[in-house]
Parts: sequence; structure tokens; C-alpha cells
Amino acid sequence: MGQTLFSARFLVQWLASERVRQSIVPTAFWWLSLAGGATLLAYAVWRRDPVFIIGQASGLLVYIRNLMLIRQTGRTTALAAGDGSAA
Repeated sequence: MGQTLFSARFLVQWLASERVRQSIVPTAFWWLSLAGGATLLAYAVWRRDPVFIIGQASGLLVYIRNLMLIRQTGRTTALAAGDGSAA
């Protein structure tokens, strides 16, 4: 299941890029990365594989940070536009 979620992100990225005719990384890519990575981390913990655990845990940090940056950018954009709902 984790590998399926993880692989789905590439399909999402490809379709989104094709739609606008340029390379982009949509938010759904990072959410699928987070879901797939968390599922694979759970499997790694269950297997008690320290290398697998470290690899998946590091990836989760990257996915979470990207989602934080996207959220922050959205708030900054909304504040610049004078939209009070970003508070």
C-alpha cells in the first residue's frame, strides 16, 4: 500500500505538468509522498530495519518541510493580496 501511494505521486506530478505544459510539483505530490513514506516507515519499523527506518524518516522530514513551505507561501500570498482569511 505504501509503495502504491508513493508511486502515485509521480503520476500526479506528470499529469499536472502536462496540463500546464511546464514542470510543476503540485501539493498532492507532497501529500502522497507523506502518506506513502509514513506507510513505508511503519513497515520498516515492523521489520526492525534501521537503514530502512532512517531512509524513510529522512524522507518524511523533506515532505513535511515542503508542505510547510507551501502553506507559508499561501499565507504570504493571501496577506499580500489583502485577504484576512490567511491569519
